Amino acid sequence: MPSTATPSAQIEHAAVTAGFLNTDWSPRDVPEGTVTRNIVLRTADNAAVTGSLYRRGNPETVVCVMHPREFMACHYLIPDIVDAGCAAWSQGSRSVGNDLRLEHELALFDVAAGLSFLRSQGFRNIVLLGNSGGASLYAFYVQQSALAGARRLARTPGGRPTKLDTLTMPEIDGFVFVAPHPGQGILLTGCIDPSVTDERDPLSVDSSLDALDPGNGFSEPPSPSKYSAQFLERYRAGQQARVARLDTIAKDLIAARMDARKRARDGGEEHLRRIGAHTPIMTVWRTDADPRCFDLSIDPSDRAYGTLWGRDPRASNYGAVGFARNSTPEAWLSTWSGLSSNAALAKTAPSVQQPTLLVEYTGDVSTFPALAKDIFASIGTSQKTHIRVRGDHHGRALAPDEELGRNIAGRNVRDWLRAHFA
Repeated sequence: MPSTATPSAQIEHAAVTAGFLNTDWSPRDVPEGTVTRNIVLRTADNAAVTGSLYRRGNPETVVCVMHPREFMACHYLIPDIVDAGCAAWSQGSRSVGNDLRLEHELALFDVAAGLSFLRSQGFRNIVLLGNSGGASLYAFYVQQSALAGARRLARTPGGRPTKLDTLTMPEIDGFVFVAPHPGQGILLTGCIDPSVTDERDPLSVDSSLDALDPGNGFSEPPSPSKYSAQFLERYRAGQQARVARLDTIAKDLIAARMDARKRARDGGEEHLRRIGAHTPIMTVWRTDADPRCFDLSIDPSDRAYGTLWGRDPRASNYGAVGFARNSTPEAWLSTWSGLSSNAALAKTAPSVQQPTLLVEYTGDVSTFPALAKDIFASIGTSQKTHIRVRGDHHGRALAPDEELGRNIAGRNVRDWLRAHFA
């Protein structure tokens, strides 16, 4: 896992700040003597998932790194985990690189497969390290694993039976949150553009809710915008309303398909069979317009102008790449809806009763200071520590002459693991 990039080079290329970035994180070499083993697992519902186990010697503790849709095998904290005397387990989900069909309830089967494998390998302690969207996935797992089978969620937000009641879900012993956002649905609700008036027309705009309209306080970058409290109140209400409309669209699409299936079973015609077999894809445009990314006086921090997707507010909001751009109705409701998703830290973090470390990056453009405080407060255990490190969402340096935030975070994670699981 060699690194050749310099901090200044990483600052220079920081314009692209989200997406399938793990191979761009340039982690350091793992400690000498580390053995890596690549594993293929079958989940309880027969999906295939992969994992990589890094270990030196025979540690009793393993630290797991996973994201519901990102590749984590080269995660920058793996060297620090191994240096702490722990094994590192980096797992891929069934939806790596493609969240088109990502339902978090099904992703719990992926987590369970990995943790069951680790228990079978003799690890006494399992610590979950949830980075970014991995935090809400892992906290959701902790919540459900702590419940008796009959009390677990029976159906996904889209109505699919979860079968979680029969799933073996090993419990865990510690939790590390790194740059956690409050859940992918809550994240999207904070950055979705409420000025869209027609979901079929990506250029439709209600100017009264347009964050890029100078009349509402927008200034061309790099000059910061300045939005009034009244505009922000209407804007946030508009975001909630748009998510609710998209939820209705998703539920109507699912209902139409299920109705066609029922009618086809009752002797319906061929076209009903085809409607029942068809899974429509929702295209959701304009999902990158969080005012906090343009008006840096809102919940101020060390962050720079711009979003996770870049510094051009038009390109990131109107472009093809972005959160939730394409998804099935079921995936929208389970993953991207701030109103319907079960994988929200406000719902799940109180179930985390194990020793916990939260690492906040002070230049993060997805988890802002007030959010980080709320997340930390919601964690159920009293054995918790919150540290703040200068860096962007991916732990990169905020200035060319600074040490990488991820390296500082790594030392803190290493020391915390040694203190709690040595």
